[in-house]
Amino acid sequence: MRVALFVTCVNDALYPRTGQAVVTLLERLGVRVDFPEAQSCCGQPQFNTGYRHATEPLVHRYAAAFEGYDHIVVPSGSCAAMVRENYPRIGAKAAAEGRGGVLSAVAERMVPRTYELTEFLVDVLGVTDVGAYYPHTVTYHPTCHGLRMLGLGERPRMLLEQVKGLELRELEGAEECCGFGGTFAVKNAAVSSAMGADKARHIEESGAESVCTVDNSCLMHIGGTLSRAGSRVRPVHLAEILASTEESPL
Repeated sequence: MRVALFVTCVNDALYPRTGQAVVTLLERLGVRVDFPEAQSCCGQPQFNTGYRHATEPLVHRYAAAFEGYDHIVVPSGSCAAMVRENYPRIGAKAAAEGRGGVLSAVAERMVPRTYELTEFLVDVLGVTDVGAYYPHTVTYHPTCHGLRMLGLGERPRMLLEQVKGLELRELEGAEECCGFGGTFAVKNAAVSSAMGADKARHIEESGAESVCTVDNSCLMHIGGTLSRAGSRVRPVHLAEILASTEESPL
């Protein structure tokens, strides 16, 4: 099995520990992980802002970087959803414009190989107990892309429930958006902030020490909102919790 890590822009620039945690976790489970250095942005910011044609070179770059790998593991529901849901749309639009089927063919090759981290663990490796140890109370926020586009369902919770020492607290309004939404937070700052404040309030009410998600972009928004409110709740990516052990605690 040849597995590659697609670390994503946000993790590479702001949360490198998440990528490191994925490698630590997968290697502990016996998976050899490669990091193709040719990888770049998946194109989500461009595509979501309406620059579809500007996204197309990044689709080709993604394929070139990860060609030959059986599985591509992404610690981001948002970026995994971009590949899985929007690459086929980009290919179909290009074909409809009379520009051939090259992009559609790229999507057909890459979409089935691309997995969000919890999907890879549960569906491909068939594990829910990864030998993790995290002696804290945690509440889980299911991010919009993971919940609505990828359909991650109970996979993240299944993994968290098997972590030794972890107590999972329920989150009121868990399925409500945190308000980040990428460029939405910039274009609609007041609405985004209000949504973030609601999410932060529910997190505080859960009594958890940490809030966990599968997307650091959402976690950045939630964490910033909590910090400005003076909260002591710690934002942490699921990969970092799963990589933590008694021998090497987070």
